[in-house]
Amino acid sequence: MATDKDNDPDLQALIQWCTEVEGFLVAAGASREEAQAYIEQEAEWFTDQFYEGLTPEEAAKASLNDQ
Repeated sequence: MATDKDNDPDLQALIQWCTEVEGFLVAAGASREEAQAYIEQEAEWFTDQFYEGLTPEEAAKASLNDQ
């Protein structure tokens, strides 16, 4: 089983960033399960937003505006 130290730093940063996005989606009314499923479903889009430098809040707002 892999541990956190086995993951590369960029992956760890992306995971942390997505966790923060999840919090903003929950604050906007999604359940934690809905937010997690949505992030998983749109993983490529969220990854692009991460590498483009959006904050978690900006990415959450952008994803909600696209719906």
